[in-house]
Amino acid sequence: MPFSVFVDLGQTALELGLISSLTVLALFLSYSMLNVCDLSTDGCFTLGATVGAVVALSGHPYLAIAAAMGAGILSGCTTAVLQTKLGVDSLLSGIIVNTGLYSVNIAVMGGASLLNMNKTETVFTKMAALLQGTPFARQSKLAVALIAVLAVSVFLALFLRTRLGLAIRATGNNPDMVRSSSINPAFTTIVGLCVANAFTGLSGCLLAQAQKSVNIDIGTGMVTIALASLLIGNTFAGKGRNIPLRLAGAVLGAVIFRLVYMVALRFHMPAFMLKLVSSVIVIIAIAGPYLKSRFPVLRRRLVHRSGKEAR
Repeated sequence: MPFSVFVDLGQTALELGLISSLTVLALFLSYSMLNVCDLSTDGCFTLGATVGAVVALSGHPYLAIAAAMGAGILSGCTTAVLQTKLGVDSLLSGIIVNTGLYSVNIAVMGGASLLNMNKTETVFTKMAALLQGTPFARQSKLAVALIAVLAVSVFLALFLRTRLGLAIRATGNNPDMVRSSSINPAFTTIVGLCVANAFTGLSGCLLAQAQKSVNIDIGTGMVTIALASLLIGNTFAGKGRNIPLRLAGAVLGAVIFRLVYMVALRFHMPAFMLKLVSSVIVIIAIAGPYLKSRFPVLRRRLVHRSGKEAR
């Protein structure tokens, strides 16, 4: 493989990894901190992409980001209200919202399943114009993605140290203790899911503007990809109390996952097989630490069994 091709492959993986890492950071907040597995991620990601695309098509690429995050907040609030106020199971509430968002997304797209943004000005084209004539002119997508990831990471690192952030973390650890401390766990759950889904909507919006197109299936499998990336990140950063390190691990996990995707495509793997690759990565990421912890026990059993057979 020529070195230039390798560099282009790595840059593309880095760009897509950073954009999708925003969804991973959202899952870090909802799944790792709040202990809620939000299955509305796929629909929320698509919602952010469709809302952002429609607003960008009207000539407002920056406003598209705010609109996409606002749509994500509404999605997260709906999911949270279903499980905290209406007694719907957290997994089921995510599935219900994800199903309903399919119709919402089609409606946002004006009844179409595809939006073309080839002639639309985006935050990436604006960044490219800003960097024109500099050595970084070809890194406009990377620059926008880096700025977004740094902003979200810094926000989360600071937010999780506030009183509200600590309450959200405590809700994920022990909701009964939080309730006995005169903190409303329903409120912290709603806030946590609203913030998390705002980042998911932002991720969808940036991917739509980067690809200059949106289809109704753009968010399919994002919850699996984000979960796999988060688990990969945990193997590097661990599950300690160092929040900045864990956030960096989540971002690194997203980049590594995209790199695996790119390598699979480079070896001419059919596109329909990539979902299976995602599932296998999730299985390895989940089962790997468990099997590693069980290895000493299995080894002792094998030694004990071989000793019996020798007799």
